[in-house]
Amino acid sequence: MATETVTERDETESTDQFEKNRKRYKDLISTFPHAKGWMPKEPLFGYGGYWCTQHFLEGVFYAQEFFQARPSDLLICSYPKTGTTWLKALAFAITNRSRFENLTNPLLKRNPHELVPFIEYEFSFFPQVDVLKDKGNTLFSTHMPHDFLSDSVKSGCKMVYIWRDPKDTFISVWHFLQKRRSDCGPLNSLEKCFDMFCQGFSANGPYLDHALGYWKAHQENPNQILFLNYETLSADPLPYVKRLAEFMGYGFTVEEEKNGVVEKVVNLCSFETMKNLEANKGDKEREDHPSPYTNSAFFRKGKTGDWINYLTPDMAARMDKLVEEKFKGTGLLENGK
Repeated sequence: MATETVTERDETESTDQFEKNRKRYKDLISTFPHAKGWMPKEPLFGYGGYWCTQHFLEGVFYAQEFFQARPSDLLICSYPKTGTTWLKALAFAITNRSRFENLTNPLLKRNPHELVPFIEYEFSFFPQVDVLKDKGNTLFSTHMPHDFLSDSVKSGCKMVYIWRDPKDTFISVWHFLQKRRSDCGPLNSLEKCFDMFCQGFSANGPYLDHALGYWKAHQENPNQILFLNYETLSADPLPYVKRLAEFMGYGFTVEEEKNGVVEKVVNLCSFETMKNLEANKGDKEREDHPSPYTNSAFFRKGKTGDWINYLTPDMAARMDKLVEEKFKGTGLLENGK
């Protein structure tokens, strides 16, 4: 019999400990209140004022317990389908622009989610992901509400949050879940899911509370949290990409601006470029671990205002009223750009 190596033994012990932690989290989650989700076989569990799937909460608890943020780290924070993929691509391109030539940039061959790991998914469930093994990597991401973040994150690194018109966010989430490969049953109708979304019953929701939590944290410490708006960023990317780079500590030099480096970053990370890359076409899957989504699922339209093709005027008015009531007096709608 071959002798077990130290590395193999360490990996076995690590796996055993992870499974023990996971059982502990599952036992805890089983005591939480639960409600029906958008799919019949995937309930939502109430925790800390939010509704989450069991898998997500397991990752949250693991990240809270074991992820230690460093001052050099940057955490990209978002609610699902609000511009996460785009923001990951921009952050990676900005950080690594002197490291790779355009033709050798990993973004041309790999999905942005493979390059900027989620601390509640990759860090928790797939520690073998190569980008996690790179101690020089400083880019991470999360869909966690701000209240869920550990103290090491809240006080240990910079964060960028992106938010989007809730109507477009809902439509994007609904379409995305239709592309999910799972045994959770068929997705509920658009009308039923919209009603649940408005009531706050959606994974990681209520969405408005998610956005407001980060907005308040941004107001308290604008030097630590940059707050971006998807619609504004889409309409005129250049100044906001420059602002993002400056915030990250990778500001563009005068020489770079003269040489069109900012435009190159914007073009490299554009929806059209990303969607048409071979890595994001058809049924291509992530290289680092299995996923219920193919890479192409992350690139549907990238348009603003697409909700008008799906929501009735009454549905839109209902959402707009909720937004007005939730954000009234907070300054988010006026300044959250």
